[in-house]
This record gives sequence, C-alpha cells and structure tokens, in this order.
Amino acid sequence: MLFTVRSSEPAAIAKHSLRSFFFAQLVATREGCLADAAYDRELLFAATVLHDLGAGDLAEGKARFEVEGADLAAGLLREHGMDEADVDLVWEAIALHTSAGIAERRGLLAYLTRAGVGVDFGGSVDVAAERHEEIHAEYPRLGMARVLVDAIVERAAASPPYTLGAELLRERQTNGITRIEQAAAAGAWGE
Repeated sequence: MLFTVRSSEPAAIAKHSLRSFFFAQLVATREGCLADAAYDRELLFAATVLHDLGAGDLAEGKARFEVEGADLAAGLLREHGMDEADVDLVWEAIALHTSAGIAERRGLLAYLTRAGVGVDFGGSVDVAAERHEEIHAEYPRLGMARVLVDAIVERAAASPPYTLGAELLRERQTNGITRIEQAAAAGAWGE
C-alpha cells in the first residue's frame, strides 16, 4: 500500500495521508474508541493512507476525486486479499472523507478517517498537542494544502460539477486561492 501511495502521489500528499493516520489514532485514543468492537487499526491505516489516491497519478479525474480514490483503494485492497466487507468499509470511509455530517454518521471507520484528515487540516489540534511535533518532524507538511488542491484542481475539469473538485477549480479561477488553502495557512500547523 505505501509503495502505491508514495509512487503515485506527490510527497506532500503522501505525508498528509500518513499524518492523517496518526492523528486518527490519537482521536480514537482520546475518545476511548480503541476498545470499541468496530475499531480496526488495519482498516484505519488503509482508509487514511489511501484516502487521497484520487488526487494522484493513478486517477483519471473522471469522477469525484473521493470516489475515484475509493475505487482505486478498493482495487488495491482486493489485490492484497482483503475481505470484501472490509474493502467496502474502507471504500465508504474514503468516499465520505470530505462529507461533513455524513461521514460521522456512517460508522467508526468513516468517522475516524474524516477526523484524522481534519486534524491534519488544523481541526481539533488539541488532540495532537503532545505528539504533533514528532509527527510533523517525521512527516513534514511540504506545502500540503497547496499541493493537494493543485492535484484536485488538475483533475476537476473532467469531473462532475457540484463537487469539491469543481468548487476548488472555481475558487482558483476566481480568486487564485481556495478557502481550503487559506484555512490551512491560517491554522495551527500551517500549510
């Protein structure tokens, strides 16, 4: 899995995905989820580390980047022999990771995946207060927000309207910068 991520995504996006895993684990620990029967560290790793495949070189940009990434991740997990029910859980977590109010209602894996990504974008930073320096030292940001938005926008012209990608493309064309980039730059971790 890591080889696919590192070989198909810019380093800034790959490191974001790894940080998202560590931040998701911190959320799970803080909220007492480690003892929950639905908590599965392997599935959390798969969902968070693969969540941006739709913004990498393997993606064609013909669907929402979240869905295309979920499809790519599902194919990779099937190749590795993962059980179909688990593949489906990972697919759902990835497909919904940008869907506020939905991911949180679709089970622990979708919730933690979105939460880990959110912490990396500067949300709930108190969760990572004790470990963020260590995590950022190992996996530096490298202008992640800009690089990720660039990758999504690059594919957005071919993707459906009214999606995150289409909105980011519109914001870039109108303002030269997106709200995601502005928020990340102003957040606790910076871009």
